[in-house]
Amino acid sequence: MQTIDWIVLSCTLLFIVIYGTIKTKSSKNVNEYILANKETPGWAVALSVMATQASAITFLSIPGQAYHDGMSFIQFYFGLPLAMIVICIFFIPLYYKYNVFTAYEFLERRFDVRIRSLAAVLFLVQRGIVIGLTIYAPAIILSSILGWDLKALIIIIGGLVLVYTVTGGSKAIILTQKQQVFVILTGLILTFFIILNSFPDDLSLADALGIAAANDKMKIVDFSFDPSVRYTFWNGITGGFFLMLAYFGTDQTQVGRYITAKSVGESQKGLIINALLKVPMQFFILLTGVLVFVFFQFHNAPLHFNPTNTNAVNASIYQKEYHAIEKELHEVLEDKKEVSILYTGQLYQDYNNPILQEKMVSLSGKEKELREQAKEVILKANPKAEINDKDYVFIYFIINYLPRGLIGLLLAVILCAAMAASASELNALAATTAIDLYKRNLKSVKSDSHYLKVTKLFTIIWGVIAILTACVVNLFENLIQLVNIVGSVFYGTVLGIFLVAIFVKSVHANAVFWGAVITQLSIFYLYYLDVVSFLWLNFIGAMLVVLVSCITQKIFIKKQQTPRIE
Repeated sequence: MQTIDWIVLSCTLLFIVIYGTIKTKSSKNVNEYILANKETPGWAVALSVMATQASAITFLSIPGQAYHDGMSFIQFYFGLPLAMIVICIFFIPLYYKYNVFTAYEFLERRFDVRIRSLAAVLFLVQRGIVIGLTIYAPAIILSSILGWDLKALIIIIGGLVLVYTVTGGSKAIILTQKQQVFVILTGLILTFFIILNSFPDDLSLADALGIAAANDKMKIVDFSFDPSVRYTFWNGITGGFFLMLAYFGTDQTQVGRYITAKSVGESQKGLIINALLKVPMQFFILLTGVLVFVFFQFHNAPLHFNPTNTNAVNASIYQKEYHAIEKELHEVLEDKKEVSILYTGQLYQDYNNPILQEKMVSLSGKEKELREQAKEVILKANPKAEINDKDYVFIYFIINYLPRGLIGLLLAVILCAAMAASASELNALAATTAIDLYKRNLKSVKSDSHYLKVTKLFTIIWGVIAILTACVVNLFENLIQLVNIVGSVFYGTVLGIFLVAIFVKSVHANAVFWGAVITQLSIFYLYYLDVVSFLWLNFIGAMLVVLVSCITQKIFIKKQQTPRIE
């Protein structure tokens, strides 16, 4: 980090926070604070929805995911456009018809307060965990790479978000997310072209894709029916569809973004724009990760990308063993570089040249084997070490290979993404707590200004909880997968409740309550068994709620119809 990087980073973040605070500090009531007076145009809704989903985890984790596993993760998003259409047709009109502050308010209109409270609590638990990860993710990685203090970073990120979220509510979030999206897209596009420009002069994009394909990084669609395979076409359009339907249709973090729109039409327009742009955007981020992989075919990559683990093993008695593996990897990478140069001028369609392919497969296998050996050595040096280094790949590339000035911009991209997502999550958590739990269960009548103060207070409380959670949390998965796993464990149940509410008119409150409770316990157990990909938990959970609710409703009706014998 040079002076210019610090200037770019600090000026970008301070401008967004100060601008958002000054422009939106005068929220007069709860409607303005939570719903932004329902004045948001469709294009701004689209940007807010995209910024809310695209947390720092997206930009740290997805390129690393592509570096290790290729483009197959894009299948995760195949169900998104269809989910957006379903939400536009069935969910949005109902939210506007009942003029709700939160998604769960609708459930009381359809069932009763128990169902509303159950769904709200499930949301609070799930999102309360995720917001800690949203803040922790960039903090742990930046602290490892740059040597910054972890807890100080967590407090800075959380504190900056709290400043404008508490003062301006939804208006501040939407306003700042416009600038954040601009910074994010600018940084990504510049990085993409810098990577291309850093390739050898005679290596074209087609050549680079050929190298990626030879290393099995360009497999976009997998039609496998194996339920244990995480990312396939089938679990993308089924499990992925249900996950996106639950996230965008029932999660207050997203519902709170598009119910701020001026009308049903503007709200629908925002989601349709998101449906059209989201998959290409994720494809672009994954492709950037693949190009980082190609870049490291011509520049020696480290044996392990997490410097904390590297420093630990270098300070241990296993240093020589680790360095021996490093030396062997260097020789393999030099051989891979020679083979990669042979792809120059090859047509992408000819990437499977049998001679080159055989060499590349052999060398890639050896490289993977050495990296696994290195992880074993790291675990010997520190048995508690997190050896998954996928999330460190992109930030390592940024810090070590991007020009000065652009490093500051890319760090601003990561922190802007963290702030955009965290702000929406804080606002959703506070709104749900204040409206669905506090206001709904308060016996006395209070003024609108009272509820405005309470909502701001809950925003602060949830902000403190998020910061404390981020300070104690520990990672055991790739970040993007961890967030989606947490969501999948809860989303199926909540989505099932909404599906019954909207499509199964014959089921009443008691039946859906027990259907939801039984389903959530079943999903916990199914996840514990680890027999299916986490994406299937969304589908299973939603369908199980519908099925159990319908069966339970019939049992209740049958009991009511059975005459008592005196």
